[in-house]
Amino acid sequence: MLKLFLIISIFFLFLPAIQASAENRKTNIKGPITITSETLTADNKAHTALFEKSVVAKTTDLTIQADIMLVFYKEDGGDVTKIEATGNVRVLREARIITSKAAIYYAGEEKVLFTGEPRAMDGDNVVSGTKIIYFIDDDRFFVENSRVILKSKKEH
Repeated sequence: MLKLFLIISIFFLFLPAIQASAENRKTNIKGPITITSETLTADNKAHTALFEKSVVAKTTDLTIQADIMLVFYKEDGGDVTKIEATGNVRVLREARIITSKAAIYYAGEEKVLFTGEPRAMDGDNVVSGTKIIYFIDDDRFFVENSRVILKSKKEH
């Protein structure tokens, strides 16, 4: 019962942000976002929501998993400004998987910064480095100290 209450509360917390952002972005996260975790600590004075233990954030086309997720939001309207994910971060979108020890989503810039041994995988192809920045609107990556493994498809 408590878990259902938390899911419903979070949905209403993020609903204004989802509606406002969807109108302003050319590429947006599709559908409502549902965040589940074992615990949630909301701090209305600091405008943060701290999700801990087995955190999973899902939309219709994106899933983010982490041990801890700290969500920052604006006082007026509750728009999300930043999300910090730490511990076993895993982002899944279509055939892509990005893993790292930490990630920060910057809503205003529509980018995600992955640090702590980040790896991006698309099928058998792997890109790793010390830092990966994913620019969401442009569907573009920037990688520092990159190492790339490309597997060619065998023709029959």
